[in-house]
This record gives sequence, C-alpha cells and structure tokens, in this order.
Amino acid sequence: MSKLTLGNRLKVARAEKDLSQERLANLVGVTRQTISSIETGQYVPSALLAFLLAQKLDKPVADLFFIKGDKA
Repeated sequence: MSKLTLGNRLKVARAEKDLSQERLANLVGVTRQTISSIETGQYVPSALLAFLLAQKLDKPVADLFFIKGDKA
C-alpha cells in the first residue's frame, strides 16, 4: 500500500515575500498556528486555503504543494 503525503514549500515562499506566519495568516483568514501546522506537515489545508495561500504568495499551487512518498 502506498504512503502518500502532501509536502509543501510554504515556508520558503513566505520567506521570499518577507512575510511572517502571523501576517500570512491574517491575509488568508486563519491563525498563525494554522500556518505553522501546514509548514510542518501536521495539517493539510483545504483546496480553498491552498489556493488562497498561492494567490497571496504569487505562486502556482503546484509550486507550493506537492505529493511525496512511495507510489507503490
């Protein structure tokens, strides 16, 4: 059975825009803890939140989020 998870480059993209977790959270309407949890892989965002994050960071969703793990 495959073990796929959602990886992300949110922290890097956020740093490129010089945004704190708090600022990005405010821009997309979530808490700083939610941003932290996404960055550490503890929380998988909804499609809507993923698109909002991509929009605010001026990145395609596929640049921020990717599938990782074995596809076997």
